[in-house]
Amino acid sequence: MTGTVGAIIVAAGSSRRMAGTDKLWIELGGQPLLARTIAAIAACAAVDQLVVVTGSDNLLRIEPLRHLEPWSRVDHWILGGKTRQDSVYHGLQALNPCDLVLIHDGARPLVRPDVLERGIEAASAHGAAVAAVPVTDTIKVVDAEERIAATPDRSLLRAAQTPQVFSWRIIQVAYERVGTARAECTDDASVLELAGFPVYTFLGDRTNIKVSTPVDVAVVRSLLGAMEEEQT
Repeated sequence: MTGTVGAIIVAAGSSRRMAGTDKLWIELGGQPLLARTIAAIAACAAVDQLVVVTGSDNLLRIEPLRHLEPWSRVDHWILGGKTRQDSVYHGLQALNPCDLVLIHDGARPLVRPDVLERGIEAASAHGAAVAAVPVTDTIKVVDAEERIAATPDRSLLRAAQTPQVFSWRIIQVAYERVGTARAECTDDASVLELAGFPVYTFLGDRTNIKVSTPVDVAVVRSLLGAMEEEQT
């Protein structure tokens, strides 16, 4: 039994690696990237409420679209903060109390339904769970002079993705306990780790790519075409 699920899409980034292009509005198969992400999360039957956290420019741009699909599936549009974790905190304040909180990057438009379902199931069991995939490259730890200091065992390494799903109570306590130190955290799991809570992983998907660079756009467009062919 999963209980009620509130979802937060974090879409308040600066797109600084996109050569001046706002990645959220890049066209993917006839829709803006952000619309694809919203549609994917809204289609999850377990999600009872949906909050999108974004920048002031995007709030203005979205205003005339809010009555249209999939934008109309969003319950609250919230202004983001200075850091990603500030934005997540704003999103948490906008959610009505629920059992689980699912947090997803606005720039991951190809998340599959089974990944969302696995995340909700894992968080129901453990209280905190993060989508992740095994690392296939050999990873090197280097010092300030780029000299290799260590080669960790890649069988123990995972590349974290979103969704990241947490007990409502646990994530609220973690954000309050960590306070402003959350600014140093690069994902939501890091906040819980810093607060002393155990976090588990569940299997993500290698197609669940986060668009950060122009190369990522090309990859996502290719994957989207392949996924749409599978469905026909």
